[in-house]
Amino acid sequence: MPKMKPHSGMSKRVKTTGTGKLRHQKARRRTHMMQKQSTGRTRLDDGDVAVAKADRKRVRRMLGK
Repeated sequence: MPKMKPHSGMSKRVKTTGTGKLRHQKARRRTHMMQKQSTGRTRLDDGDVAVAKADRKRVRRMLGK
């Protein structure tokens, strides 16, 4: 039987925490248009967020876990 291979694109975008939660970066974080936004808004946009509950099963399967 062939080896189970993780989806390389998903493994670059999603990380698993020690407790097994899935975390990913918010979209539109590093665009050049951010220089127009206020510092507070920029701060709100960065950081990791949990993967949506509806997507967890699919993402976990793509990661091979």
